[in-house]
Amino acid sequence: MPIITVEMLEGRTLEQKRAMVEAVTKSVCETCNCPKEAVTIVIHELPKTNIAKEGKLLSES
Repeated sequence: MPIITVEMLEGRTLEQKRAMVEAVTKSVCETCNCPKEAVTIVIHELPKTNIAKEGKLLSES
């Protein structure tokens, strides 16, 4: 049973998340030869205040 964790910045629309989980599920099913009922996807949305790149918080960019 594949369990996929996706970490991404907050701000995506519900439609974008639906499209992403549909595409990821399809790819995992094709690659792992499993039914879509076996695939679980967990989305962690990260605020820009909790991520830094090049020494600066993304919220300050």
